[in-house]
Amino acid sequence: MRHNGFVKIVESMRRLRISAISYLNTAPLMWDFEHGQAGGAFDISYTLPSDCARALAEGTADIGIIPAAAYAEIPGLQVLPDVAIASRRAVRSILLVSKVPVEKIRTVALDTSSMTSVALTKILFEKWLGGGRTFTSMAPDIDQMLAAHDAGLLIGDPALKVDRARYHTLDLAEEWIRYTGKPFVFAFWAVRGDALKEAAPSLDLAAVFQNSRDHGLEPSSLDQISREWATRLDIPEAAVRSYLTENIHYQLDAGCLEGLRLFYRYAAEMGVLPAAPELQFMDTAHAVAL
Repeated sequence: MRHNGFVKIVESMRRLRISAISYLNTAPLMWDFEHGQAGGAFDISYTLPSDCARALAEGTADIGIIPAAAYAEIPGLQVLPDVAIASRRAVRSILLVSKVPVEKIRTVALDTSSMTSVALTKILFEKWLGGGRTFTSMAPDIDQMLAAHDAGLLIGDPALKVDRARYHTLDLAEEWIRYTGKPFVFAFWAVRGDALKEAAPSLDLAAVFQNSRDHGLEPSSLDQISREWATRLDIPEAAVRSYLTENIHYQLDAGCLEGLRLFYRYAAEMGVLPAAPELQFMDTAHAVAL
């Protein structure tokens, strides 16, 4: 009887909706959802980072891998602990691509697929690379960007495919680390607080997402991801694997939280983003004040 009652309770809870990003760097995070049993407990859709954030803001998704900047603009979110898309060195997939040396750049076309990378670009110019630049939003086509501007911001898979020998390029994570000495956090999992009330009480969300990340970073998983994405992106398998294991850091650890705190501070000081609220983890006992 107790068993039947439990089944009825679980069945009465709706499946949470996950909005994920359709980029290579999320492939390890989604491993259990695509290759294990975790996917059966959720409804999953794939989109761009900015659209992922919009889905959370509009309530059409319950959980999303949101750009760090979105946390400053969407109320009522809670962060799933320990998992991030971050970098402690050059990231390779967030590039400023230019026809001229950086000091001669006057106009910049911005790929608006990620609010975080746009904010980071503006912070770097204003604080360290020299202000007074003009920014324009454009689709991520580098030829069209550079036809009308000195430089263009590319993020994600399009940036990985750029022939950097043809241009002047700046790796924005590398520049941030050069000037601040801290990692940069591009995205993390967040859940709408209201949605937690509708989830099955037996569902340990933090463990589900941490385990998926851990399984996705196992050598055999990385082998499979590298094979599949090398074909998809038309880049060598070794380049895919080194990107996932050397350029992307998947832990939201203490160093990353320091970098995130500094990013929010600079963005608010320069009016690039609203002041970020406290970074509230799903376990409220572990809230971190920003």
